[in-house]
Amino acid sequence: MSTHAPLETSGAPLYERSTRSKRNKRYFFLFAMVWLMLIMIGIAGAKLYSDHIQRQVAADLEQQTAEQIAAMQKQYDERLAKLETSYKEELSSLEGKVDALNELLTFTKDNADVKTDNSNKLYSQLNEVKKKLNELQKSLDVLK
Repeated sequence: MSTHAPLETSGAPLYERSTRSKRNKRYFFLFAMVWLMLIMIGIAGAKLYSDHIQRQVAADLEQQTAEQIAAMQKQYDERLAKLETSYKEELSSLEGKVDALNELLTFTKDNADVKTDNSNKLYSQLNEVKKKLNELQKSLDVLK
């Protein structure tokens, strides 16, 4: 019996060792899978959060850009209105001067046959005023 006893005792730990190593391998595999799942969940969460922040920043930038564009458009419209008013005032002023020069020219032509030099000077001034009037009108048309 003493010869059989060592065989029996030596066989039992071998069986226990193989089941323990299988169990340990299962636990390690389960542990590795849990860690892998946690890592994947963390990566997915970080990706979702980063996408959310990116969309939020893009929306904020879009809103700020729209506000700035609206403010610039308002300033541009105000400046354009001021310039248009200014040009209209200058045009009406020049038209008054042209009319006055036309009347003066007509009066001098009718009253002074000898004073043709004055008439020529007035006519030259009238042409200069008309040129300026045309330039202002072109500038106004460009602004519109």
